[in-house]
Amino acid sequence: MKNTRLATDTFFRYLIRFVSLFSVLALAAMLLFVFVQGAEPFLTPTSDSIRLVAQNIPAITVNGTEYVNHSTFIPVDLDSTELRLEFVNRGQPLVIPVQINNEVEKVEDRLSFPAEYAGATTYPEAYTWMLKLPGTIVGLEQSVTILFPEPPYNFFSFLGGQAWRPTHLKLYGILTMIVATIISTFGAVLIGVPLALLAAVLIGEFMPRRLAAIVRSGIDLLAGIPSVVYGFFGLMIIVPLVQRMFDAPSGSSLISAIFILSVMVLPTIVAITITSLQAVPRSWREASLAVGASKMQTAWRVVFPAARSGILAGIILGVSRAIGETMAVILVAGNSPQFPTAFTDSVRTLTATIALEMGYAQGRHSQMLFSVGIVLFIMILILNTIVLRLKKHLTKGL
Repeated sequence: MKNTRLATDTFFRYLIRFVSLFSVLALAAMLLFVFVQGAEPFLTPTSDSIRLVAQNIPAITVNGTEYVNHSTFIPVDLDSTELRLEFVNRGQPLVIPVQINNEVEKVEDRLSFPAEYAGATTYPEAYTWMLKLPGTIVGLEQSVTILFPEPPYNFFSFLGGQAWRPTHLKLYGILTMIVATIISTFGAVLIGVPLALLAAVLIGEFMPRRLAAIVRSGIDLLAGIPSVVYGFFGLMIIVPLVQRMFDAPSGSSLISAIFILSVMVLPTIVAITITSLQAVPRSWREASLAVGASKMQTAWRVVFPAARSGILAGIILGVSRAIGETMAVILVAGNSPQFPTAFTDSVRTLTATIALEMGYAQGRHSQMLFSVGIVLFIMILILNTIVLRLKKHLTKGL
């Protein structure tokens, strides 16, 4: 029996060590992957060559090299001064010389097509040209897409840029989203934290024990509600209410996001604060009451300061939920990447950008979303560091 118990204890001890080590390594690998993906747009270009994509062209010759039924990118050296395209269009062989001038500052002027094909060429997005010609069947045009590599993106333009146009203009400025994230989080904290602390003191110190247990169960239930439910509530109730109250074109706005976030942080802060208040020794309350302090004075002057370490931990968790919330904010904020000049303006947060665009993003656009995630991670890290230092300072005398 003793040997079986010893073997079981040894097995579980090594199993826990293995699982813990695996978890740490998996977390480290995940963080490394995210940081590598997020840093790459600022260090390397999107490609080391000019790339061509031919559609509905069975055979094409590019600078003397023939490609038959080529389904992937056709690479062309960056130092080339000309793209010579040869293919058959509607039974007629075509030779289209395209001049390349890399010295031109404006990207859209780097390629010069022959005058007779000027009407067939477009510049649908930055660093991309398209030559489109009629095919033998209506609706099946022959096209050649030419993609220039995007240079490494300026990091300060990323943090300080006000335009987020990743698809057409290849602009990746996130300052508007940083501001919207900070304002919405600060607004939620400004409203939610005082209400949560007042509610926690009421439930933990003044409410009858049986009634407090019932209310506490309700708060725990609210903490477990999925964020999409909060978002749906905000979309159906808060958004129309904001639109009527402020006579705004749309109720999907910054103030709607602030209200929903302030509601969402309440259960977490209240629950942890109540637990912290209950952890204060009963003798402290009795000593305060014995010297003539009222119950209100005891709660705010004795119990509350003694529990401030746990209260700050609850505030950290609540703020982290507010700054990292995604689904509820998507449903009520409007999701326009612009500077908020009023509380009724539509805004987009960092988390909303990742959730909305990751599904279709590719190439540099996808990497920039990883960069947005890194910025969000650093913001949360800085915020938690500040609060933890404050917590250390406040609890120094305890």
